[in-house]
Amino acid sequence: MDIERAALGFTALGQTTRLELMRLLLGRGPTGLAAGEIAAALGATPSTLSFHLRALEQAGLIRPTRIGRSLVYAAQVAALRELLAFVAEACCDGEPARCGDLATLLPTAAKGAPMPAFNVLFLCSRNSARSIMAEAILNKLGEGRFRAFSAGSEPSPEGPMPEVVAQLSALGHDVSGLSSKSWNLFMEPDAPRMDFVITLCDILAGQSCPDFGETMITAAWPLPDPAKFTGNAAERATLLNELYAGLHRRIGIFTSLPIAALDRIALKARLDELAHPAGARA
Repeated sequence: MDIERAALGFTALGQTTRLELMRLLLGRGPTGLAAGEIAAALGATPSTLSFHLRALEQAGLIRPTRIGRSLVYAAQVAALRELLAFVAEACCDGEPARCGDLATLLPTAAKGAPMPAFNVLFLCSRNSARSIMAEAILNKLGEGRFRAFSAGSEPSPEGPMPEVVAQLSALGHDVSGLSSKSWNLFMEPDAPRMDFVITLCDILAGQSCPDFGETMITAAWPLPDPAKFTGNAAERATLLNELYAGLHRRIGIFTSLPIAALDRIALKARLDELAHPAGARA
């Protein structure tokens, strides 16, 4: 980074509303916020907000994505880290380790820094098999970087399918917290804020999924409903194994994505690719 670009970045941040705006977007992670939501949170008029958004965008610190009729803005974490590292690298005459915690802003130190945890909601109709599998798989593969949840449009009153729970338990997953629940729980004001919502509904079979709004990143991975599987016990076991393997592959690729380095459009595209993981890039 050259000094002119660094000066542009610090100038963009050197105003109270823009600094507050940047902190707000950093809090929302890669999903960002729509312009109207930002205006409401900051109490800013549209013209004033537009001025501040443009300054931060020109400095490369935020990026807008058009979703429908709305513009959704997200912080560019890599650009902000580069800006701060520009200052930190000159610390203590080129020996930033002597400057204590300031050295953690440098890229070499950042490689070992923990990634933020992202909330992911998996949806299907009965929340008894597909989404239950996905929740368990991501909570195991995510290693604390992801928090997985699941829900359904018509949650099974009997709870998760016993076959699915037995399979997950045999494969080493924690099944103690798995339950069938309505997706309405995740629309309540005190519900965890989701970064990603992934629907597993079999759209070709006429299943529908809810609209959780524009501020989180969504994807659809249509999968058949195990409740409609027919055949003998061996055939059903084979079908469940194939469903588990398909979800495990998708989620394994998902957890390997460099989320902090991708913008919203790129993240959405990569998740959409996983509807057909055989052709997805790792």
